[in-house]
Amino acid sequence: MQANNFEILDCTLRDGGYYTDWDFSSDVIDTYIHTMNELPISTLEVGYRNTPQKEYLGKFGYCPLSVLTHIRKESNKKLAVMLNEKSTKPEDLEVLIKPLVGIIDIIRIAVDPKNMLRAVELAKRVKEYGFNVAFNVMYMSKWDEYAGLYEDLTVLNGCVDIFNMVDSFGSVAPNEVKSIISKLRRVLTCKIGFHGHNNLQLGLINTLVALESGVDSVDATVLGMGRGAGNLNIELLLTYLNKHHNLAVKFNELGDCIQAFYPLWEQYHWGTQLPYMISGAYSIPQKEVMEWVNNRAYSFESIVRGLQNKAEQVADNAKYPLLEDIKYKNVIIIGGGNTPVEHLDGLKSFIQSLDNVALIFVTARHAGRFVEMDVPQYYCLVGKEAKRLKQNVKPEDYRGVCILPPYPRKLGTDVPDFAKNSTFEMSKISFTDQYPDSCTTLAIQCAMNMSTEHLYVVGYDGYPGSILSEKEVALTNENMALFGDYERYCGKKLLSLTPSLYPELEIESLYKYL
Repeated sequence: MQANNFEILDCTLRDGGYYTDWDFSSDVIDTYIHTMNELPISTLEVGYRNTPQKEYLGKFGYCPLSVLTHIRKESNKKLAVMLNEKSTKPEDLEVLIKPLVGIIDIIRIAVDPKNMLRAVELAKRVKEYGFNVAFNVMYMSKWDEYAGLYEDLTVLNGCVDIFNMVDSFGSVAPNEVKSIISKLRRVLTCKIGFHGHNNLQLGLINTLVALESGVDSVDATVLGMGRGAGNLNIELLLTYLNKHHNLAVKFNELGDCIQAFYPLWEQYHWGTQLPYMISGAYSIPQKEVMEWVNNRAYSFESIVRGLQNKAEQVADNAKYPLLEDIKYKNVIIIGGGNTPVEHLDGLKSFIQSLDNVALIFVTARHAGRFVEMDVPQYYCLVGKEAKRLKQNVKPEDYRGVCILPPYPRKLGTDVPDFAKNSTFEMSKISFTDQYPDSCTTLAIQCAMNMSTEHLYVVGYDGYPGSILSEKEVALTNENMALFGDYERYCGKKLLSLTPSLYPELEIESLYKYL
């Protein structure tokens, strides 16, 4: 392997954008461009060119002409952008890529193997504009499942300049990389490249095997920033090549580049962990796993369980009887805020004053404070709540009922051993079509089904202050949406007996009833 016989493409802005919604600060971009100018990188893939999408995509999700013009002016590297074949039609190219002539050198197209022939027609149209065309063909670990895939690749000859193998799940083994390259060489006349993911920490070894097998190009990113578990670290690859193949590397410049992106790593903490390892091993799409890992409500154990269910191709790992239609005059939903503790004595007095009352715990955070009360108690088990229930209620104190969302549950089912004989699942959620995995969704639906006269909530305090964490903002938005859906469905607001910052709740004092 000679260091000058292949090219290195850095795709930090494109692949790393999955964490930042393709927004990067101007300072980060300027440092990135200027340090890359001094490093042995041939090409920068700076983002996507997309038709308008429903979800938010930042600057590098669309790569407007002004942005690309600035980068072209500042960069001495070849520049690439990516198109998503599944969302790009030939008639879109007039708008998407014609303005890029003279600015962008390479158009990379993300291709699902099942759409190969359709992608070829798109590539032919791209070539008419004078660009080099690269195919990033996904799901490398599953290529053997596509009948006739290798034989059909001959249609790429003449219209595709480089064929990039994409290990989407980060699960291909080094010997498989070598074998696949051999198969490709028999049918392709174009260049071959490799784009790895790091679920099983195989990014470096697979890239080195690809290079030893004679590929023409490899991809990497700064600090490994990329979708899900991320990619091969560009700094790791350059350090290895500097040591073992005498590739000239300006390490001061490389260090400056890393420092520019390090605050983003501190914020998002991309990189492999057990859920990504399992998803890689069983070729489970990283987009879904990434959403689970970043969701505040999902425990590590629940994510692993959900992945195991997918690997075993089961809808859920457990099924429980449906919750019976039991009615109570009064139902109190107890949330996880601090007010149930601050007003504990008053709240207990209020509960004792009521005739025919049931408690529904959105979270088991405060459950241990009420176990001695001789009233029916229900616990919502979503995400981390089974583990929290075990922490807060001793088996000998447990006399309640556990409630699960409708079957099947996205991340499977976790129930404490002491509660398995008193656990039931809801048949459906009717008041909202949002947040099906929310404890609040489950609690409100259960309370609506049970309550015949009065439905109260406590412990939905809201977050004071103007600066909220990302998790606080997400929980606030979730609760606001669900409270609003309840009001639209029932024609009235939920009634809170403790202070709350949520305007969607009607506030009364529990002390007026004592």
